[in-house]
Amino acid sequence: MTASLGAVVLGTPDPRGLAAFYAGLLGWRVVSADPDWVRLADPERERPGLSFQREPDDVAPTWPAHEGGVQMQAHLDVLVDDLDAEEARATALGAVVEAHQPAPGVRVMRDPHGHLFCLFQPGS
Repeated sequence: MTASLGAVVLGTPDPRGLAAFYAGLLGWRVVSADPDWVRLADPERERPGLSFQREPDDVAPTWPAHEGGVQMQAHLDVLVDDLDAEEARATALGAVVEAHQPAPGVRVMRDPHGHLFCLFQPGS
């Protein structure tokens, strides 16, 4: 049997709302949705996808990490051609730029529900 990544799943109190944010950011489409689960896919291929699962008590991680904070388990890296333009577009969709930025060519941001993601340019 061959294994391959089917999707990344993010927990959120509002699956439809967070899916709308990432659909706008990535240009992906909703392929299945109900109140507790939404799945997005790239228009060019079905998998891997990005899914959102209802987790009413989801707590956003601390950034940068520090003792006693909620530790980040994972984050999404989003490849972009124009970092400044995509940062502006992401903030218009509801994202927030983090104060701590670890490296040039990368922009650490939070989606509207507090999940961390990075915009980055090729070679960064």
